[in-house]
Amino acid sequence: MNKLIGVSLLVVGLSVAPSAMAADLTAACAGCHGVDGVSTDAKVPTISGMSAEYLKDVLRQYKKKTRPAEEVTIAAGDKKGTKSDMYKAVADLSDADIATVANAFAAKKFVRAKQAADAALAAKGKAIHDKLCEKCHTEGGSVADDDAGILAGQWIPYLKAQLADYKSGKRPVPSKMQPKLDEVQPGDLDALANYYGSEK
Repeated sequence: MNKLIGVSLLVVGLSVAPSAMAADLTAACAGCHGVDGVSTDAKVPTISGMSAEYLKDVLRQYKKKTRPAEEVTIAAGDKKGTKSDMYKAVADLSDADIATVANAFAAKKFVRAKQAADAALAAKGKAIHDKLCEKCHTEGGSVADDDAGILAGQWIPYLKAQLADYKSGKRPVPSKMQPKLDEVQPGDLDALANYYGSEK
């Protein structure tokens, strides 16, 4: 009987430990990305509801420093008011930690930003999206299973910055995206950002 209780406690312990570890790791993200990964800072993306594969890929890029990391002011938590960036945030994460964080945020719901968008630019952006982007960013960039990040309802200033980094070559461009990006004019970036950001 004691042996059975011991095995039961071990099983319970194993099932609780990963969620506790995930809570510890994701709590550190809340200072910039908001509670449950829902950002209230227009320069910082909402990461809740993204696919685990996409999030793992992004975190690995930051770990390797192949993607630019903008310095931001931490908005909440015990480090509120201090500066940090994603290179610092992922510096001590192991591959297992990255998977834990990615799976934890993937299990949450994406919450679209409440923001104003330019209707004319959004209409222009939709036409560009339909022509060049819909194949990979389906349903207006709203499908997590595309493993391409959720664009619909993301913060417009964040989208503008990322699109500019893609266009300038600062952010690595997936090979299948490059030919499409080559067709996008610099003046079209605002239109795309407003289109995705306008989706409620």
